[in-house]
Amino acid sequence: MRVGIGYDIHRLKKGRPLKLGGVRILSALGLDGHSDADVLLHAITDALLGAAALPDIGHYFPPSDPDIKGISSLTMLLRAVQEIRKAGYVVGNVDTVLVTEAPKIAPYREAMRKVIARTLGVPMTAVQVKGKTNEGLDAVGKGEAIAAHAVVLLIRSEFRVPGSGF
Repeated sequence: MRVGIGYDIHRLKKGRPLKLGGVRILSALGLDGHSDADVLLHAITDALLGAAALPDIGHYFPPSDPDIKGISSLTMLLRAVQEIRKAGYVVGNVDTVLVTEAPKIAPYREAMRKVIARTLGVPMTAVQVKGKTNEGLDAVGKGEAIAAHAVVLLIRSEFRVPGSGF
């Protein structure tokens, strides 16, 4: 088994759509970035790659590459899944925290879990998304950014128990 941790943060900006966990969120502000800037999927992607001792997200998707401008973070996550599978691993589970003052995560949590689970090829019971605030502290707390943390467990694919999620 291998454990990985991921983190991402992006500034909020007017005129950008807000996507979190692969789900479109109703908001006047979106996340600024070279891709669709889905901080939750970026944190999961880095956690997967790190757990398998592979290069980070910037190696596969450099922000200097104009050909990937606006790329979907789901595409990035799928690439990480392909890379960990090539390295001989499958996802055991994913635990995440979205840190934002707004929007509230609860109304979107189950949709996010469903999209993430489907993308990772695991049951929804292997994916958790929690929402927290920063109590008004720092850029996140002032509503200027959204951050995400992710922890993943990878299991050697030869030890996977069919139908269990492990």
